[in-house]
Amino acid sequence: MINVADAVDHLLEAPVAPSFTRIGYDLRRRLDHWGEPTPTPLDERVMVVTGATSGLGAATACRLATAGATVVLVGRDAARTERAAEDVAARSDRAPVAPVIADLGELDAVRAAATELRDRFGRLDVLVHNAGALLADRRTTSAGNEATVATQVFGPFLLTSLLLPLLSSGPRPGRVLTMSSGGMYSAGLHVADLEMTAPTYRGTEQYARAKRAQVTLNELWAARVDRSAVVFHAVHPGWADTPGVAEALPTFRTILRPLLRTPDQGADTMVWLAADDGEPLATTGGFWLDRRRRAIHRLGSTRRSDTPARRQELWELVMARTGAEGPPDCGPTAAP
Repeated sequence: MINVADAVDHLLEAPVAPSFTRIGYDLRRRLDHWGEPTPTPLDERVMVVTGATSGLGAATACRLATAGATVVLVGRDAARTERAAEDVAARSDRAPVAPVIADLGELDAVRAAATELRDRFGRLDVLVHNAGALLADRRTTSAGNEATVATQVFGPFLLTSLLLPLLSSGPRPGRVLTMSSGGMYSAGLHVADLEMTAPTYRGTEQYARAKRAQVTLNELWAARVDRSAVVFHAVHPGWADTPGVAEALPTFRTILRPLLRTPDQGADTMVWLAADDGEPLATTGGFWLDRRRRAIHRLGSTRRSDTPARRQELWELVMARTGAEGPPDCGPTAAP
């Protein structure tokens, strides 16, 4: 017999637009009979969400806090992050958690944030990497790194490496979850030119390269860390109506606004991966949209760029640029 839900999902995935809009979300939710993404109370679980002052990050933090988790918000702007923490507390009826202030593009700030988290908490259940932005103009950090790559690739990689001991110290595997984007489907795997130079810089292309690197690193982490200790997943939220989209892609938002997902809809799979103790803990290294695992390539050109040698080069590049101490390669038994 043909599984109707599988057949509809396949038809939605073929053209991009229906799959990524609220149409795809609504159809999959009904056909797959989704329950709440937080099926059990999350009391005593500690979850860190970066980039949680608005949009998908705020929606994720609020849903997790509402289910009982202790949610720590990491943001670079103190005033905005403090207001977001107060808002999450008010919306979820939870006691506020003092935010951690850190610009993830600045590696010294990342190290300081990791130290603060280790000092304050005996364990960490979930680390959600959501911070990021699509920049129209090329910017650099104090270390000279391109800001998009620094914030979405180097900083999250370093924070993950520093928090691995906390993530692996709980009664169940820790989780590292990365909010990626469908924009990465247009980009191949770049290493030597991961950071675009000023003469060639285009914000959308730089963003896509960073998101491709995120998804690749998600798989590389999963191949190197025993999944009984920590699991790794990346998420594609679909096309959601967020302040970031309104600022970076105003024409896109104007045209597609009636079809864009709400932030809650875009965050649903992230919340499910953070809270559900079933499939999200039984697998690692996945790339997800609407609670289903997806291929990381849609184009032959990007697939051809994704070679084992280039993946190793990416790992070595990020290790060198961050000074992180990554885990040893655990071999095929730890692969997704």
